[in-house]
Amino acid sequence: MPHNPSHRVANRRRLTLVLTLTSLILIVEVVGGLLTGSLALLADAGHMLTDVAGLAMALLAMKFSERPATPERTYGYHRAEVLAALANALILGGISVYILLEAYARFRSPRPVASGAMLAVAAIGLTVNVVGAYALGAGSAGSLNVRGAYFEVLSDLLSSVGVILATLVMWLTGWYWADPAVSAAIGVFILPRTWALLREAIGVLLEGTPAHVDLAAVRREMESVPGVARVHDLHVWTITSGMYALSAHAVLADGAAHDRVRDELRRCVTAFKISHVTLQIEESGCGDTHGHV
Repeated sequence: MPHNPSHRVANRRRLTLVLTLTSLILIVEVVGGLLTGSLALLADAGHMLTDVAGLAMALLAMKFSERPATPERTYGYHRAEVLAALANALILGGISVYILLEAYARFRSPRPVASGAMLAVAAIGLTVNVVGAYALGAGSAGSLNVRGAYFEVLSDLLSSVGVILATLVMWLTGWYWADPAVSAAIGVFILPRTWALLREAIGVLLEGTPAHVDLAAVRREMESVPGVARVHDLHVWTITSGMYALSAHAVLADGAAHDRVRDELRRCVTAFKISHVTLQIEESGCGDTHGHV
């Protein structure tokens, strides 16, 4: 699981490597974009800037999430990773909108671009992005924090490919509209992925039911346990990526053994990858009439 210490160490190393490489290519692309006059390069550099900020926040959040729980923060700082993912999504969305507006201005008034230098810088950026995407890909499935950084690097990889294609078009045809066209395509490509990340992060912060959990199915499984009359006040939420919690009230059938039912219910919900379980076992007649599901 992503909160396993060995996985966290591996993810931290991946993030540190990609942060170092991305910081270097950011400098190269900013200088290259200014010297060549390429909006596409500057757009790619804008993504790199969000990558640097996002990766730095991801590392900081990962460090915070390792701090122990306190009486004031009983779950510790695990939500710091989700907050970092939320910030990444907001920043990346803002950059994308800026790129689209600037591309529109360039469409109305195309500018010459130094294609040769632009191609060299884009090739360097592509190489760095391939390395970064490969490094983060392994950890992206189990961590929303790492996934946010991975999406940013992946979008930069594809934008680097687009910059190279735009460069070749301008080099061969002199059609300078290719530069804002690719920039606009980069912005359009990123927006839906940014929205997906933003929606997932907000869902965690609002303590929504995890996407992989069918709450009705959880209730059916719990009520199928021998000795359970019904289940109410059922909640399942995400603490951080891969850490899911459940709380519920279970009403005992007549003559059911309290401890046995409780243990069976705990085993039942582990099939849904829920590790933090809080159960209140009640005698018949004590149930809350305001159930959930």
